[in-house]
Amino acid sequence: MLMTFIGVPLSVMGTWLHWSNIVLFSLYCLTIIALASYMGRATESLAIVSGPRIGGLLNATFGNAVELIISIFALKEGLVAVVLASLTGSVLGNLLLVAGLSFFIGGLKFKRQEFNIFDARHNSGLLMFAVIVAFVIPEVFSLNLKNSETLSLSIGISIVLIILYLAALFFKLVTHRGVYQHESEEVQHAREKPEWGKWKAMAILAAATLAVAYLSEHLVKTFEYVADTFGWSELFIGVIIVAIVGNAAEHASAVLMAFKNKMDIAVEIAIGSTLQVAMFVLPVLVLISLLFEQTMPLLFSWPELISMASSVLLMVVISNDGESNWFEGLTLIAAYFIMGLGFFLL
Repeated sequence: MLMTFIGVPLSVMGTWLHWSNIVLFSLYCLTIIALASYMGRATESLAIVSGPRIGGLLNATFGNAVELIISIFALKEGLVAVVLASLTGSVLGNLLLVAGLSFFIGGLKFKRQEFNIFDARHNSGLLMFAVIVAFVIPEVFSLNLKNSETLSLSIGISIVLIILYLAALFFKLVTHRGVYQHESEEVQHAREKPEWGKWKAMAILAAATLAVAYLSEHLVKTFEYVADTFGWSELFIGVIIVAIVGNAAEHASAVLMAFKNKMDIAVEIAIGSTLQVAMFVLPVLVLISLLFEQTMPLLFSWPELISMASSVLLMVVISNDGESNWFEGLTLIAAYFIMGLGFFLL
């Protein structure tokens, strides 16, 4: 709490007074993480009021709104490679780091944790489609297409992804809401009382998101200096640094939910955020890029594609049984560090 009230004004003051980029980088990161705790508490209250699915969706949406804002500013500056790398990092971070930490920390407290197996299997199909089909296809076909044709293919795929994502939300929240819900979930949900009321939680969540968006915008401006100082590559900054900081809110929320044995919300945040990035945020950015001088087709590098596909396959295998433990979490974390090391050396 103290870091939140001190960090925000200090960050604003430091920006105006042009403090050292290293100092500002550290201050921005710490403040964003502090604000993430408020977003986590607000989301938990909304999840109790509205249910775990809507709560997880809200958290993923507010968390990805920050990344969307950062990416729009980056596209405006023509930093297409950084945007694609940060979106790659979001997929890897959510599926491997966030889910891995949730399984690991929750598993240290509870030997065996369960989550909705029907949701897990439903999400697995969407993950396979969004990452392996929709992302690999443009790269394969672009080998024999002109740049203009590749952009047209990317626009068409983006529209299909957005429509399917909206249809998936309609399926889960309207036509099949509660159809696959366990009785134990209903009992647990009925016993819980939210820390904050619905409107207070929404106000805190919105205010924290605005603050995080402001800090994230200025954080991006320090990356070049920090990269030169520490010898980091542009790809590493996008995949690791931007992705972790831009998704700090949902990272903290998912781990907190797992620690409280609310695995349905934790998994919904981790996987739901990945689906939102792949099927909504990225396609929207492709369409928004048409407004700028440099457009952004759906073309990832092969290391990015293989890393995302591998993380999806690993997550599908681990989560399809509807159970988790600390060792499965450690496996996901290990995979994230291996890929992170590869991007660092690359």
